[in-house]
Amino acid sequence: MERMLLNIGPSHPAMHGTIQIKVELDGERVIKADVEIGYLHRGFEKTAENRTYIQIVPYTDRLNYVSPLLNNLAYAMAIEKLLGIDVPPRAKWLRMIFAEISRITDHLTCIAPIGMELGAFTVFLYMIKAREFLWDVLDATTGARLTTSYIRIGGVKADVPENFGELLKKAIEEVKKAVKDVGGLLSKNPIFLKRTRDIAIVSQSDALNYGFTGPVLRSTGYYYDVRKAFPYLYYDDVDFDVPLGENGDNYDRYMVRMREIEQSIRIIEQAFKKIEKGPVREKEGLIEAYEAIKASQRGEYLEGKLKLGPNLEGMEKETYESIMANVPEYVPPPKEDLYRTIEGMIRHFKLIMSGHGIRPPKGEVYIPIEGGNGELGFYIVSDGTDKPYRVHLRAPVFSIMSALGKMIEGYYVADVIPTFASINMIGGELDR
Repeated sequence: MERMLLNIGPSHPAMHGTIQIKVELDGERVIKADVEIGYLHRGFEKTAENRTYIQIVPYTDRLNYVSPLLNNLAYAMAIEKLLGIDVPPRAKWLRMIFAEISRITDHLTCIAPIGMELGAFTVFLYMIKAREFLWDVLDATTGARLTTSYIRIGGVKADVPENFGELLKKAIEEVKKAVKDVGGLLSKNPIFLKRTRDIAIVSQSDALNYGFTGPVLRSTGYYYDVRKAFPYLYYDDVDFDVPLGENGDNYDRYMVRMREIEQSIRIIEQAFKKIEKGPVREKEGLIEAYEAIKASQRGEYLEGKLKLGPNLEGMEKETYESIMANVPEYVPPPKEDLYRTIEGMIRHFKLIMSGHGIRPPKGEVYIPIEGGNGELGFYIVSDGTDKPYRVHLRAPVFSIMSALGKMIEGYYVADVIPTFASINMIGGELDR
């Protein structure tokens, strides 16, 4: 019997330029598959060993670039555990809200191409449109849509804008509408069911042996969610369910993510009600920042509150205590202090300058959180200097990708790309 060898990727559009799948075909059926990764290797872990603890924060944005805030959160929590510091309650609630927003954007970005790869382009448009509203919320708060660096060591970059509640409510309404519409289009669609049910089945035992976590593991019916197993932030103070599948096929992976979006919305709505109101920011009679800087250069101190630029909104001194831990040796000072006091400037530069900065005590730490694709963890070793001795990322998609070859064997070529889409491969997280 004649068989054909076929290369899919890395230049194939569906492979994102980062994955190569070598398949052996008998007609249109995949007999054997070999998956090659590593085309996007960024050297994150080695780079982190040559950067200060604060400098690493933006690098974490580029791991899972669809849900960067979750990467920020896991890294910040690991360093905070090394330092033995706790963040203010308001900052924890904000972290939870934005973590769940990131989870939703991650799931929307996964479900959108699953439908598109099967010819349902309308589904892609609905989901990406809904994601835009969530990114508007991120943009209004963090100043960026994608690579935000919002969650910092000790808290969060800034408090939310005054119209945050309105933006969040609108975004959630749009997401609910998109999930309802997509569910109506796909969940009972006979064509979609035939193309996803009993396709690329993973048994529960195989999933555990490969080290699966997250939605792909839960699609097999196995109950494991870091937010439930090892609660962090205030996840044990809110009510939410952990959706489970039954068969571990492409349909279950789709359905688990659809239901998890609904649960993330539940968490966000509860967290927003429980978060305390922040201090009122003054808008009248404020001193221009450049005037305060010039005065400090003359050795003068201008009394009064400063007017910060648009990029620093939410970082006013009166809000700082509610969003950042009060540990001067590890947290930068408010901008008002930096701009007009020598003590504030020294404190800032001591944290930023190479050879100074944050210096955790010698030791090691591992912190896991529930990322978009599963257990996202940072293992960090400190040697007492301002740079980590070792940084390792437990990337949830890595173990899932290791099983992709087995998942597609025995199925058709037409099933390869939808299956690949269903595991939500993110190159920056996979290759690091």
